[in-house]
Amino acid sequence: MPQPATLEAAIQAIPTEFETTWIKGDSAAFRRASWALFLAGFASFSLIYCVQPLLPEFPEDFGINAATASLALSLTTGALAFAILLSGAFARVVSRKTLMFTSMMLAAVCNLVVASAGGWGWLLAARAVEGFVLGGVPAVAMAYLAEEIEPASLGRAMGLYIGGTAFGAMVGRVGMGLMSAFTSWQIAMYALGVACVAAAIGFFLLLPPSRNFRPQSMPLGRHLHLWRQHLSNPALLRLYLIGTMLTSVFTTVFNYSTFRLAGAPYHLGPTAISMIFLTYALGIVSSSSGGRMVDRFGRRTTLIVTFATILAGVVVTLTSSLTLTILGISLITIGFFIGHSAASSGVGASSGSAKSHASALYLLFYYIGASFTGWAGGWFWIHGGWGAVAGLTSACAIIGLIVALTFTPHQEA
Repeated sequence: MPQPATLEAAIQAIPTEFETTWIKGDSAAFRRASWALFLAGFASFSLIYCVQPLLPEFPEDFGINAATASLALSLTTGALAFAILLSGAFARVVSRKTLMFTSMMLAAVCNLVVASAGGWGWLLAARAVEGFVLGGVPAVAMAYLAEEIEPASLGRAMGLYIGGTAFGAMVGRVGMGLMSAFTSWQIAMYALGVACVAAAIGFFLLLPPSRNFRPQSMPLGRHLHLWRQHLSNPALLRLYLIGTMLTSVFTTVFNYSTFRLAGAPYHLGPTAISMIFLTYALGIVSSSSGGRMVDRFGRRTTLIVTFATILAGVVVTLTSSLTLTILGISLITIGFFIGHSAASSGVGASSGSAKSHASALYLLFYYIGASFTGWAGGWFWIHGGWGAVAGLTSACAIIGLIVALTFTPHQEA
């Protein structure tokens, strides 16, 4: 999900050696740019998460176990993590529009390759490449908006982009589950790939060219110095670890909830299972509360409440009641989005200069948590069932809670 810290970094990165020509909020160009970035957010996040409701189908089709099936998502987010780090630097020397369009089109084509994959190895390879090429979208989209949209109208444009990412993440999950139930997961992947090709073309046709950005290079050594500087900042390291724990719980719970609900005593079909991803809507609403909670109660208190809520949600999922299980997943979702908002905004407040580099590192740790724990959770599921998965995610929540408790008053900004 896009990071509030990236917006601040993007604003600071706007060149000052030439006159700024803003896109006005009441103009046709503003509407075109807003909808273009909505399409970018929708396409990229639907492609990333479209396999999550399909994970229970892969073991039967390819003769693999649950942990191996989860690699279809973990390899994508892992490649995305490193691609965002690299794209943040690469985006300084190429056209914003060209980079985003190329990323979207290549990722959509990769999804078509996934649908055509004749073996598990080819499917994983295509998913890994898909994640890598998608790194060009989140690394650039918010910077484009901050550079081109007049400050008074930036919030509206940014809100539409963030809405696109949230909508894409939910539709990618729910839509794939519904479509695969009536056709097959291959046809569903083809359909999404074609839809995202169309979204990429629409994006290219709608987005006005950059007028306030001039490509400029920065030596590799400078990037490395800035990343080392941020990694030596204790406040940032706490936030990076918190981001890792948040996404470790969130991804692992959703990955293996699909397997749990497909088996006894629930025996839910793909359509019913895909409905659990509608709880994502609760997160979309609660994410806006994270910033307000930080302003009112402080970042430390907000993060403590976050992990307490997540831990309570994990405990509730241990019941065999389907209703209470959905309630537990809802609590985890609400806690995750509030915590993610609080942690990501804290990166900008704690990083000083070179905020974009700090934000890129946050996303690196964030997606590593989704990739590694999301995969490792499969081992716990295979050997200990849902109780073991709950134990793993509870441990992650407790680690996050302990880290939140170590925040000091000067790190509350």
